[in-house]
Amino acid sequence: MSGFAPASKSIPALSPIEANALLALLTWAAWLLFGGTSAVHHLIADWKIGFTMVFGSLVGGGTSEGGGAVAFPVFTKILTISAFDARNFSLAIQSVGMGAASVSILLLRIPIERRSVLYAGIPSIAGVIFGGVWIAPLVPAVFVRTSFTVLVTTIGFSLLLLNRENNEFRNARMPRFGRREVLVLVATGFLGGIVSSLVGTGANSVVSMVMVLLFRINEKIATPTSVVVMTMATIPGFLLHLFWLKDFSPTVEGYWLAAVPIVAVGGPLGALLCSRMSRRWIVNLLLALISLEFVSTIVLVPISRSVLLVSAATLLICGSLDWLMTRIKNYASETAESGAQD
Repeated sequence: MSGFAPASKSIPALSPIEANALLALLTWAAWLLFGGTSAVHHLIADWKIGFTMVFGSLVGGGTSEGGGAVAFPVFTKILTISAFDARNFSLAIQSVGMGAASVSILLLRIPIERRSVLYAGIPSIAGVIFGGVWIAPLVPAVFVRTSFTVLVTTIGFSLLLLNRENNEFRNARMPRFGRREVLVLVATGFLGGIVSSLVGTGANSVVSMVMVLLFRINEKIATPTSVVVMTMATIPGFLLHLFWLKDFSPTVEGYWLAAVPIVAVGGPLGALLCSRMSRRWIVNLLLALISLEFVSTIVLVPISRSVLLVSAATLLICGSLDWLMTRIKNYASETAESGAQD
């Protein structure tokens, strides 16, 4: 029998689609195990929440705006849910939806800027904890509702400026990477974490803004990178409110149970759709979402004089920074690897 080796049967690897389906099934099983009949009850009773997150999870997995960019304005402007409950829900549900989207991004081998994930993602964790404990309790709800609108509006203006020329070069990765770039990414991640602590999303938007406007990274690279960064921020943010601050209310828990089975599918599907879209389509989709956010705030949110003044000042400061980043040409080197497929 010497020299005899039984033939080994190799187990075929799962395709990314099959792996995502398995991930969804495992999430649904955990959802039922955790929530039991209450989970099914909330899925039916809170159908408006689940319906909202059909779109929210697609946006969260496929753009740099995050699922909270849909959930937060719909909850606060249409469903009249408090800004603080909407924030906690956004952090909680994105830990599932964007977490699943991040797994999908890795399984599908969708290109990301890995150094940006490292140097912006870890500081975003510190930012969301610092902001959740020391900053968010001091900010009135009405300012919370308008702050996100101001942020994304400035991004929209800058994207319009940056995309005036259809053939403008885009990098597929950071064209240079030294101490200055590390410091920029660390500060960006920390600031994004603070924004996320206020409105439940934002680390992805801030990181994507700097990658696209300053470093001239292709939106097809910056978008999935920002999704992974937001996942790194949202999970500790959710756990912070659940176990430390203990302000994750039974009402928000019910909303979360209603949305979990939806986002477990929608998040990875959004990431898949984004990987198939051209850079120009992604830009146009972001601009459409930003326009909708701006108009809905103007129409639905009562804005006092103090809120208007603070929002205008914030818009001026953020807009000036965004415009300044579009003027810096240090990273628009055509010798770098291009990601400008349209």
